[in-house]
Amino acid sequence: MDDTQIVDIWTMFKEYIDKKHVEQAAERFVDLMADLGTEDQSMISALGHDASLDIAINYYLDIDEDDVLDEESSWD
Repeated sequence: MDDTQIVDIWTMFKEYIDKKHVEQAAERFVDLMADLGTEDQSMISALGHDASLDIAINYYLDIDEDDVLDEESSWD
């Protein structure tokens, strides 16, 4: 699954989730994507579109936001 699909699916379902449960739902969503074989790079590419999803991806990959920003700036 690529980054666009991850973001599209998440944003489609997020609007139906009670605000109190969005963070937990994002974590479960990221876990499901990983169980389905989504590559870490696809998850990293999905960062920056939704704060809840970003938190869940960063938690799952055990990375700090600063690590991702440093990595992206080195690509330029």
